[in-house]
Amino acid sequence: MTTARPLKVLHVVHALGMGGAETWLMEVLRRWSADGLGHMDFLLTGGARDLFDDEAERLGAHLHYVRYGRGDVRAFAGRLRDILRGEQYDAIHDHQDYVSGWHYLLGAGTLPPVRVTHVHNPWMHISANYAVTPSRRTAAYVGKRLVHRFATHVCGTSAEVLRTYGFDEGGRNEPSVAVAHCGIDVAKFSQPREADRASVLREFAWPADTKLVLGVGRLDRALEFEHPQNHKNSWLALNVARAAHAKDSAVRMIMAGGGEPQCVQIGGAIAEWGLQRDLRLAGVRLDVPRLMRAADVLLFPSRQEGLGMAAVEAQAAGLPVLASTAVPREAVVVPELFEVLPLTASVEAWADALLQRVAKPRPSLDVCRSALERSPFSIVHSAERLVAIYRERAA
Repeated sequence: MTTARPLKVLHVVHALGMGGAETWLMEVLRRWSADGLGHMDFLLTGGARDLFDDEAERLGAHLHYVRYGRGDVRAFAGRLRDILRGEQYDAIHDHQDYVSGWHYLLGAGTLPPVRVTHVHNPWMHISANYAVTPSRRTAAYVGKRLVHRFATHVCGTSAEVLRTYGFDEGGRNEPSVAVAHCGIDVAKFSQPREADRASVLREFAWPADTKLVLGVGRLDRALEFEHPQNHKNSWLALNVARAAHAKDSAVRMIMAGGGEPQCVQIGGAIAEWGLQRDLRLAGVRLDVPRLMRAADVLLFPSRQEGLGMAAVEAQAAGLPVLASTAVPREAVVVPELFEVLPLTASVEAWADALLQRVAKPRPSLDVCRSALERSPFSIVHSAERLVAIYRERAA
């Protein structure tokens, strides 16, 4: 039996920052680099370097910085076509939903045999664009039609996000539509927690009896509940932690995620509450697995999620999750660790549920590790899924 040659794939993302899709792609790149499964390059439409660029280059990826926007279309098309002609990829994997259709149009005639559009983001981001101007509505509508015209595959991080974007699974016509979950290196999260808990409590100067609530995700650009830029519901999360602290002074919270303007605004509110030492905005952290092992509960009250990988990571770490019912149920891997509340529940109800979740016993770490390793969220299975998609039609 002959061994299939390594694949060569171009991924299209805005930047290699601390996002769910980007951290997944870096795990795939690490695995492909170590195992010789293939070669990955990146087309970065934001046109600038970011958090993971240096590592990606060390692992052998070529990074093409090609800004995409209204004023950049002609230059983008020329660079894209030159890259595709020169590199002869087996697949292009575009992670920018309907915009990928426009990318395909601009690269028509030079596109590789496999063309994958991947939907990651909540529908609220697209619907907000619809509401801005008729031209944006038209661009999204045409982009979707172009995806149907050019893509060989449409993948989504969950079945729910595929449905909300208007892609139906299981159809016989092109493009092929199916779920392709992001994956994690389970071993990074599934470690004993005692040492990490002690070190995190020392870092923040908190006592040993702390009941540690963790929030993970970029701080929202808007604090109003119904605002389309209120995605992770970080303002609600902070108010829930504040209410829980009022009921039990042992409660502390770490919010890990970027967002400088929001950090100033939210930090001011925390100062007004007099809780600067108890509710901490930690910014972007590269040690999220450590924070998850240290914490007692992940608070995840998102208004929408493509899937919600932070909740999956928490389960790998054996960390209980209190999430909103808006988080797709596909994120539940260890049911004993996962509880949900509707977004209509009061802050008091969320605070009570949070304290009750902290008090419940956890399943063993071995149980959690085994469940995640068997799941499609394991990077082993996730990377294999991508290989199967690319090999389906690659030359």
